[in-house]
Amino acid sequence: MKAAVLYEPHHPLIIEDVALDPPKAGEVHVKIGAAGICRSDLHVIKGEANHLLPVVLGHEGSGTVLDVGQGVTRVKPGDRVILAFVPYCGHCHFCLSGRANLCDLHGATSGTLFDRTTRLHKGSQRIHHYGKVACFAQESVVPETGCIPVSSDFPLPQAALIGCCVTTGVGAAMYNARITPGSAVAVVGAGGVGLNVIQGARLLNAGKIIAVDINEGKLEFAMRFGATHTVNPTIQDPVAAIKELTGGLGADYTFEVFGSSQTVLTAYNAARKGGTVVVVGLAPTGDNVPIDPVALVRQEKTLKGCYYGSARPAIDMPVMVQLYRAGKLDIDGLITRTYKLDDINQAYKDIDGGDVGRGVITQF
Repeated sequence: MKAAVLYEPHHPLIIEDVALDPPKAGEVHVKIGAAGICRSDLHVIKGEANHLLPVVLGHEGSGTVLDVGQGVTRVKPGDRVILAFVPYCGHCHFCLSGRANLCDLHGATSGTLFDRTTRLHKGSQRIHHYGKVACFAQESVVPETGCIPVSSDFPLPQAALIGCCVTTGVGAAMYNARITPGSAVAVVGAGGVGLNVIQGARLLNAGKIIAVDINEGKLEFAMRFGATHTVNPTIQDPVAAIKELTGGLGADYTFEVFGSSQTVLTAYNAARKGGTVVVVGLAPTGDNVPIDPVALVRQEKTLKGCYYGSARPAIDMPVMVQLYRAGKLDIDGLITRTYKLDDINQAYKDIDGGDVGRGVITQF
């Protein structure tokens, strides 16, 4: 099958034929139907995040089940599925305590499937699976718990976005911060995930939703998804602007959704006393944030991380499906570009260049 393989950071992905072994027990063989272009993969391409190489990237995907391994009961051949990039073991402390997005076994087997081996290879060279999804390919083998069934008429590009940016963003607002009605919210970073934090805040009836980004096009686009105000840090001090919009107090909830120490600090400083700061973006390795611990105590701010929207994929992704079907989540509008797999390097140039919305690979 054809796949996009990253052999070295700072180099283009290579489109080539690779072999895919059959699924083992508890695994599912999927024909990929759509794959989103997400900045998390870009961090690996740029060498800002460490990962085992070579690797087939792609973690925001959907497809159709071709075959299943022994013991699989959740899905069958012909089913359409959303691919969750944090499949869960169901046995570790975090799975058993209802926090499957923090599954220990998944974290301990990065780059492989749960048995610590790969199904991808080129001759004798093994190729790693990004997020146990590896959807920048025509087909993939994934864990059963990484397959979330959807109806046969559900559009695959929209299903792919539920696999990452929709659930990560809306979940950050709904399941992690748990925004209260009428509150003031600031979202630092208006990319694909940031737009969905904004949608989540709108769904939860926030009073003010302030989008913060250095790209005017992204700020204008954010207004379509529920932002009530915009702030451009290249024009004005973002913390001062947010405080001015909130009566001098700062926002009740701030979200960092870009991934840098500078934007984390902006989100932290823009939160009011007693406010909640949620860090969603993945910063480059070693990019640390200087937080004043005395001010943290005296101002009683809450500083939290949020991984995968603090969502339980098997339970919460179907909620996103229903919100979309009810017209309460705009996923169609998020998709502004479609690509062939052969054009994947251009797709990452586009996202790195600041194009608005989400790009999706729809032709493999």
